[in-house]
Amino acid sequence: MGTIKLSREALEHNIDIIAHQVGGKDKIAVVLKDNAYGHGAIMIAEAVSNYGINQAVVRLEREADEISEFFENILILGDQPHTPKANFSYVINSLEEIEHFPKGCRVELKLDTGMHRNGVALGEIEEAFLQMSERGLNCIGVMSHLRASDTLSSEWFWQRRNFDDVKDKVLKLGEKYGWKLRFHLSNSGGIFRSSSCSDDMVRAGIALYGCLEMERTLPQPNLKSVLSLWGNRVATRILKKGERVGYNGIYEALEDEVVSTYDLGYANGLDRLASNRYSTPEGIALRGRISMDNAIFSSDKDELLIFDNANDYAKVVGTIGYEILACLDKDLKREWI
Repeated sequence: MGTIKLSREALEHNIDIIAHQVGGKDKIAVVLKDNAYGHGAIMIAEAVSNYGINQAVVRLEREADEISEFFENILILGDQPHTPKANFSYVINSLEEIEHFPKGCRVELKLDTGMHRNGVALGEIEEAFLQMSERGLNCIGVMSHLRASDTLSSEWFWQRRNFDDVKDKVLKLGEKYGWKLRFHLSNSGGIFRSSSCSDDMVRAGIALYGCLEMERTLPQPNLKSVLSLWGNRVATRILKKGERVGYNGIYEALEDEVVSTYDLGYANGLDRLASNRYSTPEGIALRGRISMDNAIFSSDKDELLIFDNANDYAKVVGTIGYEILACLDKDLKREWI
C-alpha cells in the first residue's frame, strides 16, 4: 500500500500558532479522535506530548486507552465508562445519560448553546448538576460546541454569548457541590475568532493538522498541512493513442502516453469521485477510474505524491478535508519526515 508522511516541523509550527493565539500551550487540548483525523493517534500523541501538551480529546474509551500514557487528562466525547481511569473524563450529552455513569466517575457536562445536536438545554443545568451530585459523579468541566465558527455570520457571537452568560451560574453550582470546573467552547475555527481566550481550554482539531479552512473575510492563520499521501508504482505501460484504461474505459489516450498503476485505491481512502478529474500537486493527471486498491496516473515515478493538503483533493470530489483525512486507511504505513 501507499505511505502517509507526517511533517513534525509542520505540526510544531501549528501548535506554536495555536499556543500564541490562546495564551499558552497549557490551554490546548489536541483532538485525536478517529485515529487523529487519519494521521495516526499514537504517533501524534507522542509528538504533541513531547512538545508539552498534556490534554487530549477522543471519541471512544478504547481510543483513550491507546494514548493514555501521554496525557494528564483525556476527554472522551461519545462513550460511557467500561474501565475508567484516573486521567479520563467523559462527556455527559443528555440528562438521560447521567444514570449510566458509575459513582466517582469524572465527567464534563455538555451544554446546548445553539447547535442543537446534543448537550443539555440551558434550562436544564440545575437539574443536571443535582442528578450528577446524587449519582456521586465528579464534574470537572462544562463545555459546548460551535456550529459555525469558520463562517462569517452572527452565530459564533450568540453561541459565545450564550456560553458566557451561564458561566457565573455554573460556577456557583460547582461551588455548591464542591466541584472545581473548567470551561471550554472553542473548536479550531473558534480559536481564531477572538484575539483573546476567555476559557480554560480550547479543543484543537483540524487546525492542529493544518487543514483549517475559514471564510476569506475571517482570520487566516498561516498553518501548514502535516500529512501528505504517497503511492508506490506497481506497473508501467505505454498507453497507445485511442486505447482506454481502467474500469469502463472512461479515459481514452489522445496520443501515446506513459501511465503507471499505484498501490492506492478507494479502499485506502482515495474518493472514487476523483476518477479522471484529479491532478496531483505536481500536475500529474489521474487517468480513468479509481479501483479498490489501485489508481492510474500519467507518470512513471517510483513514488508519487498524491496530495499534500487534503483540502485540495476534497475540492475535486465536493467534500471537505475532514472526510478525506478521516477515511484514510488505518493500515497505511505512516512515517515522520
